[in-house]
Amino acid sequence: MLDNSNRARHPWLAALDNYRDLRLLYIFLLGCSSGFPFVLIGSNLSGWLTDSGIARAQVGLLYSVFAVYAINFLWAPLLDRIQLPGICRLLGLRRGWIFTLQAIMLLATLALSSLSPNNDLFVLSLLALLIATCSATHDIAIDAYRIEVIGKDAGKVPAASAVSIVGWWTGYSLPGYLAFANADAVGWSGVYLWMAAIIGALMVFTLLVREPVTDRQALQQQAQLRYQGMLEAGNTGWGRALVWLTVTVVEPFAEFFRRNGVKLALAILLFVFLFKIGEAFLGRMSIVFYREIGYSNEQIAHYSKLVGWGLTIVFTLLGSTINIRYGIVRGLFIGGIAMAASNLMFAWIALAGPKESLFLAAIVVDNFCAAFSTVAFVSLLTWLTGRAFSGAQYALLASLGSLGRTTLASGSGFLVDALHGNWALFFVLTAVMVIPGLVLLVFIGKKLQD
Repeated sequence: MLDNSNRARHPWLAALDNYRDLRLLYIFLLGCSSGFPFVLIGSNLSGWLTDSGIARAQVGLLYSVFAVYAINFLWAPLLDRIQLPGICRLLGLRRGWIFTLQAIMLLATLALSSLSPNNDLFVLSLLALLIATCSATHDIAIDAYRIEVIGKDAGKVPAASAVSIVGWWTGYSLPGYLAFANADAVGWSGVYLWMAAIIGALMVFTLLVREPVTDRQALQQQAQLRYQGMLEAGNTGWGRALVWLTVTVVEPFAEFFRRNGVKLALAILLFVFLFKIGEAFLGRMSIVFYREIGYSNEQIAHYSKLVGWGLTIVFTLLGSTINIRYGIVRGLFIGGIAMAASNLMFAWIALAGPKESLFLAAIVVDNFCAAFSTVAFVSLLTWLTGRAFSGAQYALLASLGSLGRTTLASGSGFLVDALHGNWALFFVLTAVMVIPGLVLLVFIGKKLQD
C-alpha cells in the first residue's frame, strides 16, 4: 500500500481518495430522485405518445412543460427561507421539501396511468406540467443539499458533482430501460403503475439521508440586519415583512452580481444559457429519431437506456477525476468540443440506416462526451454559488441552462419538419449550436482563473 508521502507523488490516487466519503452516498440517492421525473415526462411519455400515433410536432411541443425548469429560480428563494410544517419540520429544511414534492408526484403518476393519449391528451399534458413543476422545485432543494453537505473543497466538488450525475442517470436510465423493455408486454399504463412504486422507494431513500448542518441561517440573519438598516424599516409588522421579502427575493441575486461583478456575471449567465442547447435539441428528438429510423423499443431499451446508463457511470467518474486533476474550465472546453463532435455520430446513423453496431458506437461516444462536459458544468455552477442562498443561486444558473435546453429545444420537432425529415442535417445543426458557448467560455474562463 502507498503511504501518505507516496500518495502525494501520485495525484491520480489523491484524486480518487475524494470518493471515500459517506456524504457522497446521500448525494447519489437524491440524484436518483432528481433524474427519475425525466423518465415520467421525458422518454417514457415520448415513447407512449409515439406508439399512440401522436404527431412528432405535438410530441416535441409537449416538451415545453420542461420550461418550468427554466423559471424555477423565481420561487427558489422560498426554499432557502421557508420551513414546511408538521413532519417536514422534523426532516429539516431540505429533506422536508424533497419528501413533500415526491408525494405529490406519486399521486400525479398514479393519475397518469389511468389516461389515454388519444382521448385525454389535454389532461395528460396538465399532469405532465404538475410533475415537471414538482420536479423542478425539488431539484432546487436537492442541488442546495449537495452544495451544503459537501462544501467547496477543491477535490470534493467535482466528486460530488459526478456522484450526483451518476445518481441522476441511474434514476433516469434504469427505470427507462425497464419501461421500454416491458412497454409492449404490459402497456404504457402498466408501466406508469410501476413508476409510481419507484417513487415510493425514492421517498424511503429521502428519509435515510442526513440533513446538512450549515451556517445558512446565521448568514441570512446578517443580511436581514443589513437590509433593516438600509431600508430603515424599524420593528413594525410592515417593516419586518419588507425586510424579509427583500432578503428572500433580492439578496440572493444581488449577492451573486456583487461577488462576480456585473460584466463577468452577465457573461456567465449567457454562457450557461447557450452551452448545452445542441445537446438538448438532440435529446428531445432522439426517441422519435430511433423509432423513425427503424430501431425497436427493445433495441432502444438495451442500447440507449441500459448500456447508456453503464457507460454514463463509468465516463462520469472518469470525467470527474480528470477535472479534479486538470481543472474545471479546461474540462468544460474539451467537453464542449467533444460534445458537438459526438452529435455527428447520429448524422452518420441517419445516412447509414439502423445498424446495431453503429448505434452502439454512437451511444458510447455520446455518453462519454456528455458525461465529461456535464461534470465540469455542474462543478462550475456549484463553485459559483454562495453559502447563504445556495438554493436560489444554483437555481438561477441551472434554470438558465434549462431555458436554453427546454424552451428552444421544444421546437426541435418543428425544425425536423422544416428540414423535411432530413435527420442528418438536423444533427449537423445541433453540433454547430455549441460554438457560441465555447466562444464565451474563452472569455469567462480567463476571468474565473484570474
